[in-house]
Amino acid sequence: MAVEMDTIETVTKSTICSFCGTGCGLSVTAKDGRIVSVVGDKNSPVSHGETCVKGSQAWTYSQSKDRLTYPMVRKNGQLVKVTWEEALQVIADGVRKVKDASGADAFGCFSSSRATNELNFLAQKLMRQVIGTNNIDSCNRT
Repeated sequence: MAVEMDTIETVTKSTICSFCGTGCGLSVTAKDGRIVSVVGDKNSPVSHGETCVKGSQAWTYSQSKDRLTYPMVRKNGQLVKVTWEEALQVIADGVRKVKDASGADAFGCFSSSRATNELNFLAQKLMRQVIGTNNIDSCNRT
């Protein structure tokens, strides 16, 4: 839910839920720049004020004090803050190790019907041409 809410007052904005392909309308309320509630938007022609539990409740993760805001890698059993370059290298090495040991079909990708066609195209290209598998799906079935 990308909604601009840089304010010191209470503001309510309408937006579209990004969790699945249905596109339910949400009414997002923020106070002092922080989301305080999300409910179904009664003016939405898609959902008429209804929303699933993800649409109405899953926003809290974005303000969690436990949310990661930088890359971390496990070293000697402990999570350690690292640079993006190191984190990406760890991921690449891990993908290579699994692919060498179990083959490309050990991987799968679940893309999003809320992503752009271009992003979904890139996801399938990554899986088919880089990883080497056709194991790709999306959440079009709502």
